[in-house]
Amino acid sequence: MIRRIIEINEEKCNGCGLCADACHEGAIKMIEGKAKLMRDDYCDGLGDCLPVCPTGAISFVEREALPYDEAAVLASKETLPCGCPGSQSKKIEHNDSSNTQQDMMQSVSRLSQWPVQIKLAPINAPYFNGAKLLIAADCTAYAYGRFHEDFIKGKITLVGCPKLDSVDYSEKLTEIIKNNDIKSVTVVRMEVPCCGGIEHAVKTALQNSGKFIPWQVVTISTDGKILD
Repeated sequence: MIRRIIEINEEKCNGCGLCADACHEGAIKMIEGKAKLMRDDYCDGLGDCLPVCPTGAISFVEREALPYDEAAVLASKETLPCGCPGSQSKKIEHNDSSNTQQDMMQSVSRLSQWPVQIKLAPINAPYFNGAKLLIAADCTAYAYGRFHEDFIKGKITLVGCPKLDSVDYSEKLTEIIKNNDIKSVTVVRMEVPCCGGIEHAVKTALQNSGKFIPWQVVTISTDGKILD
């Protein structure tokens, strides 16, 4: 049938994820840092996603499409497929009133964005602009006790494990660095040899980006000490 349905201009999409949050039907997902209309029959044609898009990447078109299937939408919400809300991009605001009695009694999260996994992170997002980027092996946060205060605070954080993920992060990191105004890069890795993969990926990404950005590598020992 011919009906009104949304269309997403991938070139205009900045990967912010606001449209995916606004789509109550779950028709839009973030894939490789871009918004995608996943199923025509999940789109009700009402366009809740249009007004939240900061770049005007979403518009209505009239085209051949499956009819809206409310039953399928409701069923998908019950099963929560693993593509889900956990990968949607967002900025996290904290009330930075340090040294309150509560802060002194418990640790305070310094994480300023979501997601943090390199594989899930968008290539473009507003929080990358002007960012000090922290790229860390995921074990480092467990080994080093003051990781939030000493490394995450004031930075945009990306984590991964090249051994367990079995991927080369350099291509995605290249795109993030190339397409955003990154001010600096800090790499935090463990002393174990397999952690060299994340350091190598960052070095390659910086070279391939064509940008000259200040960067440093910090190595954490398995007993939680800073070695470099």
